[in-house]
Amino acid sequence: MNRGDIKTEVLVRSGKDTTSAWTSEAFLNDWINQSHRWAAGYKPWVFTEGRTSTTYTTVEEWDFEGYKADSFRLVQVGGKLLRKLNFEDYQIFKEESPSANDRVFSDFGGLVFVNTSIDASGTLTAWGQFMPANIPDGDGATADDLDTVFSEGGDEGNEAIVLDVLSKIAKRDNKKDESAALRNEAKVTLEELWKRTLDEQYQYQTHEDRGGLWKRFNVLTGRDTSDEVKRDQF
Repeated sequence: MNRGDIKTEVLVRSGKDTTSAWTSEAFLNDWINQSHRWAAGYKPWVFTEGRTSTTYTTVEEWDFEGYKADSFRLVQVGGKLLRKLNFEDYQIFKEESPSANDRVFSDFGGLVFVNTSIDASGTLTAWGQFMPANIPDGDGATADDLDTVFSEGGDEGNEAIVLDVLSKIAKRDNKKDESAALRNEAKVTLEELWKRTLDEQYQYQTHEDRGGLWKRFNVLTGRDTSDEVKRDQF
């Protein structure tokens, strides 16, 4: 589904057309944008994960426009991975060890803070959650051909956008109960998409060289597998 598909679906289900002042082209475009922003921000979707890169200089504060506050998970400088600290710990670290070269960073609000004493240089790359922009208006089909953040990998999100726009139309028609029901159905649709996303991510694994958070436990002997005597160990 692109914006044109969403618009057509809304008009078919609502029985409206764009000749009405209540559902004009301008109203539909605005409602679709509102619902798109709401659905895109409902969860930290994989569809809104982004990466930004720039040349690193020894500046502590970085402002990456278009990204959500406190959403940066990974930062690299010159291909070297930095460890993320919570903002309070980062400030304590900077106060107590101002010249330490620990590869650490933090974020607060819309700013990313990078330890300026790190032993790395080159390109700074940051991964975070970007804020989807409005689907811009254009000339007829040109604008309606534009995709939403869900179009490539999570079309259920586009269904939620349709339902939310229908909720706005029902509210405009003073059908409050129908409007609330449609909005709730949109939320349920997004929750189901989120559950599917988590189910797929469940198979992600930590590389064994990193140790991981968990160890396999032998339920019969009560020992970690790492405690057991292995064949040909000696």
